[in-house]
Amino acid sequence: MDRFFDILFSGIALLLLSPLLVPIVITLRLTGEGEVFFLQERIGKDGGKFKLFKFATMLKNSPNIGTGTVTMRGDPRVLPVGTFLRKTKINELPQLLNILFGDMSVIGPRPLTIQTFGAYSENTQGLIKQVRPGLSGVGSIIFRGEEEIMHGVTASVDFYANVIAPYKGALEEWFVSNKSLYIYFVAIFVTAWAVLIPSTKIAWRVFKDLPEPPTELKQALNYTD
Repeated sequence: MDRFFDILFSGIALLLLSPLLVPIVITLRLTGEGEVFFLQERIGKDGGKFKLFKFATMLKNSPNIGTGTVTMRGDPRVLPVGTFLRKTKINELPQLLNILFGDMSVIGPRPLTIQTFGAYSENTQGLIKQVRPGLSGVGSIIFRGEEEIMHGVTASVDFYANVIAPYKGALEEWFVSNKSLYIYFVAIFVTAWAVLIPSTKIAWRVFKDLPEPPTELKQALNYTD
């Protein structure tokens, strides 16, 4: 049933957002490196690989520079226009095409690169592969400010691998175990709310039995018990 809503919502969204998307396409074509889309291989359902669509916000060779596929706050690889697109999450909108094509769902675990997916345990990887990755989802909502978290003393690949990844994995496991149309629609609502009010703690109130974050992340994730 969620596939029906995926097709319905992505089709309507692409139609309604076209007045916004077209100017962005033109702007990207005329600025930066002239690239409109950034296509990157991600892990999908059943472990299959697909090309994820994003608006180009970073240098073309970014995956081979610096911290690879992990993006830090103030990352020098981000292009000027890209900073705005990333902060507003507009850079994610081309993934509506991935949803329409069947690679993704509106709600699901965040689709990861081979590098970042490998930071999960084998058990977590197995569970995540059971469902389509999502444009948004519980993990994406809780970690909506991930680039802000990855700065200062926490700006390291080790911190991502040892602290962030295990907890993100626990959130994605929770989603797979609790997947339902109710969670699907509630997650859409909470995503929209979080975009309008980034500091909101609504996710912790709505998804009351989420795994408790490690101490190092509680403040950054606006955790409330």
